[in-house]
Amino acid sequence: MATASDKITRTRRVDNAKQDSDGIVSVTRTCHILASRERPCCWSRRRWLATTALAAAVLPRGSRAQATSEPAEDPLIWDGHCHLSSMPGRSPREKMKALIAVADRFGIQRLVCFMGWPFAVDPTPDELRRQNEQVAEAISAAPERALGYVYVNPRHVDASLAEIDRWIGNGPMVGVKLWVAVRCRDGRLDPIVDRVAHYDGVIFQHTWIKTGGNLSGESTPDDLVALARRHPQARFICGHAGGNWELGIRAVRPQANISVELAGSEPTRGFTEMAVRELGAERVIYGSDAAGRSFASQLAKVIDAPLSRQQRRAILRGNLRRMLADILRRREPKPERP
Repeated sequence: MATASDKITRTRRVDNAKQDSDGIVSVTRTCHILASRERPCCWSRRRWLATTALAAAVLPRGSRAQATSEPAEDPLIWDGHCHLSSMPGRSPREKMKALIAVADRFGIQRLVCFMGWPFAVDPTPDELRRQNEQVAEAISAAPERALGYVYVNPRHVDASLAEIDRWIGNGPMVGVKLWVAVRCRDGRLDPIVDRVAHYDGVIFQHTWIKTGGNLSGESTPDDLVALARRHPQARFICGHAGGNWELGIRAVRPQANISVELAGSEPTRGFTEMAVRELGAERVIYGSDAAGRSFASQLAKVIDAPLSRQQRRAILRGNLRRMLADILRRREPKPERP
């Protein structure tokens, strides 16, 4: 997890910003980005406009109610990595309402949330159930806006499988989140991955490469490659691209069923560019790690990258939507027979 106290200030200049038919700006020069020690995802829309000069890149043209070239129900941006824990509110529904209110300022219309609160590094079966119930309650408050991943722990395989059946097989969630309880090359993950793949869900694995050494159960991108090789039919997301993204991107490059996610690190120029160059834009997914990180700083990685309209659109929305297409299609209500 990224911390909210990280600070980076980078100054760039915007020139020749051209808005395409999807409401996304193609920037031929550079921008000014400021991520401060303030609460990261609670910037006002006024401040975003004043400090980035790129709000048009992530907001639909005209007013929010104005129709674009696509149907209104077809969201512009899907954020694949959000949490409830740092948002204001006493209940999951209140926290989701607060998260959506901030997302609306940036044109983010679909949010994937996982893990309740407080965070549990090695959750017990009871903690898993409680946290997944929190997320389920939150997404029930806005089912047209929010999706969820089930939090599982490979130390408790039977309990994790039961949670997958409960929330993916018979409920509203679309994948699982694996954090830092067990390194993901461990064989205990195999039945979990098989069960998720059976439901056409996504496996989101937190990964990091820490200079001072990872936690004992914290996975690296190499660990994820070992797991993905055993399950070529499954769909994996390499959360944070390993933190040290230059190493992480290269590690997962040979494994086609792994996509990298951009969330949780500094808005450093070159991250998205390298991911697209080495993996192809179709294996790169936008996420923010809100509220631990700001929407502004994480969107900047994509908005400021010299990408084509098709590449930017795929990263901000298309790739995640494609990964979830099968499971979401089955969730659609079937028409009644006459």
